[in-house]
Amino acid sequence: MEVRNPIVWFEIYIEDLDRAKKFYELVLHTKLERLLTPETTNETGGVEMITFPMDRNCPGASGALVKMEGVNAGGNSTLVYFASNDCSIDEARVDKAEGKIFRPKMSIGNYGYISLFYDTEGNMVGLHSMK
Repeated sequence: MEVRNPIVWFEIYIEDLDRAKKFYELVLHTKLERLLTPETTNETGGVEMITFPMDRNCPGASGALVKMEGVNAGGNSTLVYFASNDCSIDEARVDKAEGKIFRPKMSIGNYGYISLFYDTEGNMVGLHSMK
């Protein structure tokens, strides 16, 4: 049996696409891009997505910020951890990006470190690093 990483894609549901894009670009120090889907061009609304960078030749998962009619941001039970070289560096940008720290960088023993924070849409998100 082949062993694979269990996560292949994630979606973070948001209310304000531009505000959420700005938040994640600042905190994660990366560039997000709009994903054009058939729903994006639909005049009745539908689904809008902005994707995180992805390299199919690297391990791990990518995903998107998603605005979809009928799906509210925040308060869900999904928690996504983004890889970080050092949680404290990325965590330091959360307040500047208008998010809120829930739990500052803490040790999880042999598994490294995590930080937990809320984005501008009320979603709790994590960072994970080995140092």
